Amino acid sequence: MTRYEFDQFCRSLPATTHVIQWGDASVWKVGDRIFAICSNWGAGEGPKISFKCSDLAFRILSEQKGIIPAPYLARAKWVQLARSGAMPDDDIRDYIRAAHRLISGKLPKKRREELGL
Repeated sequence: MTRYEFDQFCRSLPATTHVIQWGDASVWKVGDRIFAICSNWGAGEGPKISFKCSDLAFRILSEQKGIIPAPYLARAKWVQLARSGAMPDDDIRDYIRAAHRLISGKLPKKRREELGL
């Protein structure tokens, strides 16, 4: 998945906002809370996709080739796709959708209602 495809997909999710920060990272938020990032952090070349995941998904994905605990965010159960092709694009979309649900589900009820979630 390219950065452009990543941005297009994240833009399609409900109530999202986008900012560029941390050295040109594409940061996607719901209710001012980050759920996915495309950056140049970490080892290797090219953009890296990082996202929040459940405890179980974090344990399973962290053991997969080409997927690592996300730098600076691993303690909050984030993973990073450390190389292109580490995961099929459809799976990336599914995990980003799940990250969006995880983060939006933790927002206060009033905030979710304001966002139409």
